[in-house]
Amino acid sequence: NGLRVFTPLFLVLIMIELSDLIFAVDSIPAIFAITTDPFVVFTSNIFAILGLRAMYFMLAGMADRFHLLKYGLAMVLVFVGSKMLIVDFYKIPVGLSLGIVGLIIASFMFASLWVTRKPSASS
Repeated sequence: NGLRVFTPLFLVLIMIELSDLIFAVDSIPAIFAITTDPFVVFTSNIFAILGLRAMYFMLAGMADRFHLLKYGLAMVLVFVGSKMLIVDFYKIPVGLSLGIVGLIIASFMFASLWVTRKPSASS
């Protein structure tokens, strides 16, 4: 009859979109630790909203392979928080900040790959 109703699937869709929005807003303090340029903050959050759901399935499939990455991300959060606390006393250059974050993430990714590697046939 052309009647539109809300189904449980609609509620699931609302929850997924709400979680996308929460994760995008959650990343704003991390972006402000790197830059205060409004254009960079706005565009990075738009890309975060667009890419989060697409990357979830890839990351969920690889979560067991990078099991140490959660500790690396915790270290990144500590670094970003510390940087935000000391910004009035000492300004860490943007390039150095990004380098440190990249080094932490790469180190824990390689450590995870090293720990979970399969032994070779000769070993």
